[in-house]
Amino acid sequence: MKKIAVLIPCYNEELTIAKVIKDFNNELPEAIVYVFNNNSTDKTGDIASKSGAIVVDVPRKGKGNVVRAMFMDVDADVYIMIDGDDTYPVSDVHKLISCIKSESADMVIGDRHSSGSYKKQNKRPMHNSGNNLVTFLINKLYEADLKDIMSGYRVFNKSFVKQFPIHSSGFEIETEMSMHALDKRFKIKEVPVGYTDRMEGSVSKLNTISDGVKILKTIFWLFKNYQPLAFFTTISTIFFILSLAVGIPVVIEYIDTEYITLVPSSILAVGLMITALISLSIGFILDTVVRQHKETYELIRLNRKLY
Repeated sequence: MKKIAVLIPCYNEELTIAKVIKDFNNELPEAIVYVFNNNSTDKTGDIASKSGAIVVDVPRKGKGNVVRAMFMDVDADVYIMIDGDDTYPVSDVHKLISCIKSESADMVIGDRHSSGSYKKQNKRPMHNSGNNLVTFLINKLYEADLKDIMSGYRVFNKSFVKQFPIHSSGFEIETEMSMHALDKRFKIKEVPVGYTDRMEGSVSKLNTISDGVKILKTIFWLFKNYQPLAFFTTISTIFFILSLAVGIPVVIEYIDTEYITLVPSSILAVGLMITALISLSIGFILDTVVRQHKETYELIRLNRKLY
């Protein structure tokens, strides 16, 4: 039998954590349930412990820091990550696990959007818009067709968990997971799951504006790290267009009069063109480095499978 670990990151979820643990004990009695308590100021830790979960305190604030601790500390064959707010139906876990057990996926995402449940239940319209924007950007970058990149309901195999270098500290962790899986060509599957909004009295820890900005910044930096040629080519193109816009009047003036009076414009145009060429060169150099890193990463994965 495969060793199954349920990983629940928590911050102030005393109203719902007992039910989530109970549901998993009923659905997967063979699994070990861990609650990673992230500086909760309520009774989350005590309730989780009394409900039969193994409680681990994570002092560094932020969901990304919690996920880093979960992946480092827990050893299992199948990892189930789910929020402690009881918004995801635990009963859907069997559909997600089956993809890992059959080895048809390295990461399975609980897709809230295909069933339409998230759109119906979620009362925060900005969250819907933010999810759609992030999904569009990442699908565009990787020519993918994922539906729910921000889902917190996921199942992983050991290979993915132990080969995922986590950089994010907050709610942008799901975005980083998705981009890492796409970039390193892990097998991804999405399985439609239900979704219900938080119960009355339970408060979301996600700040639409500040966390949304962090997620967009994460996409920006990961785009630079994972696809430097495309990133720096875009920058090079912008400077090239600006150089032409500033320099064309100078060239026209010289053709008409054989004299240049727009000296500042000519200097600026040359500077912009040099910047464009430097950016393009940086893109090619970093692209070579990234390709070598990917080859090394693939060899490490292959060797782990062989041994």
